Amino acid sequence: MTADEFRNLALELPGAEERSHMDHPDFRVGGKIFATLGPGEEWGMVKLTPDQQATFVEAEPEAFEPVKGGWGLKGATRVNLDTAREPGVVRALDAAWRNTAPKSLIQKYDRR
Repeated sequence: MTADEFRNLALELPGAEERSHMDHPDFRVGGKIFATLGPGEEWGMVKLTPDQQATFVEAEPEAFEPVKGGWGLKGATRVNLDTAREPGVVRALDAAWRNTAPKSLIQKYDRR
């Protein structure tokens, strides 16, 4: 997966917008970050719960791994773009978006 593919998948989610944080792209909904691209856009990050993180890491350890340190313990999950496949990334981005989006937007999206 390329950084542009990750970006496009993130931006397909309702209300998602791209901004910049610490000189690299991030993706927000309702003004809150749900995913980022790392410096150099070589990897991505999705904001999961610790339980979600464990599920993704177990299912696709070559694609997903906890971010080092405290952020990783809270669910921040690195997406290794060179080994990630679209179906897993779509599910991870959707989960991260749902963890972050306003409930009213999620309900509207789910009614589609």
